Amino acid sequence: MTRNVLVTGGAGYIGSHACKALAANGYVPVTVDNFATGWRDAVKYGPLVEADLLDRAALDAAFATYRPIAVMHFAAFSLVGEARQNPGKYWRNNVLGSLTLIEAAIAAGCLDFVFSSTCATYGDQDGVVLNEESPQRPHNAYGSSKRAVEEMLRDFGASDGLRSVIFRYFNVAGSDPDGEIGENHRPETHLIPVMLEAIDGKRPELVINGTDYPTHDGTCVRDYVHVVDLVEAHLRGLEWLRDGKGSRVFNLGTGAGFSVKEVLSHARAATGHKVPHRFGPRRSGDAASLVSGSQRALQELGWDPKHSSLKRMIQDAWTWHKTGGYSS
Repeated sequence: MTRNVLVTGGAGYIGSHACKALAANGYVPVTVDNFATGWRDAVKYGPLVEADLLDRAALDAAFATYRPIAVMHFAAFSLVGEARQNPGKYWRNNVLGSLTLIEAAIAAGCLDFVFSSTCATYGDQDGVVLNEESPQRPHNAYGSSKRAVEEMLRDFGASDGLRSVIFRYFNVAGSDPDGEIGENHRPETHLIPVMLEAIDGKRPELVINGTDYPTHDGTCVRDYVHVVDLVEAHLRGLEWLRDGKGSRVFNLGTGAGFSVKEVLSHARAATGHKVPHRFGPRRSGDAASLVSGSQRALQELGWDPKHSSLKRMIQDAWTWHKTGGYSS
């Protein structure tokens, strides 16, 4: 039987790490990517189908050629600020693209589906440890589009027998410990790589947005999880489905939150360099604290985020950063 897995967004940050993990565990990752945000240099572990998810004919051809046993769906636009300014882009790409993919998978008889969702579906619920039963109240088109795809998966599960594992991520960080692939966004907006760019002069400074939040030091608190641990959960989710278990939703975080100032302190310790920074005003829509309750993943999947110390995440990100990243 084929061990091919269709990986949408496999040229991106999380998708490329998933491809490496799949290949290391005896699967053949088939990357589907249009390179709107992904990198050709990141496609190293299996075949490439260069296609847009809105192109049903290209998807049908990919399913017919590779006959995958499952889909891992990472492809999405994910910039919160852009989602507020241009919601149509997010609804069109994230929702219509996912619908086209789901219908193509069902038509091909590929009924195991692992979906990359987000804690942004919960919206702003300050000071609450969020679990899978927490209300979903997204505040922008990014979170809303991801919640819509979750609902879509449930509807197609009822109508066509589609089986899905949905992972709601918190803040993903770190890079491949071997330095083969890493985090390269265009533009870069994530805290840890932005800090590293400030350290080596690729940007003048880090701007800390808000120092008056109701947290222990006034800056936002977030739950960080290493990308290596994150993709390990995806492998376990795939096996969950292959074992015939039902559709399920899992949060992925560590249950520990770190403030922006704490991350800066750890970055200095991990790199040996002070982070140039200044303080700016709050950004609209930023929650004071977002921390995951991930007991379901620990108990039911046997998932252990053992790489997810803040020190380890920053060190691995720094190792990747010093390589210079991708060229194409």
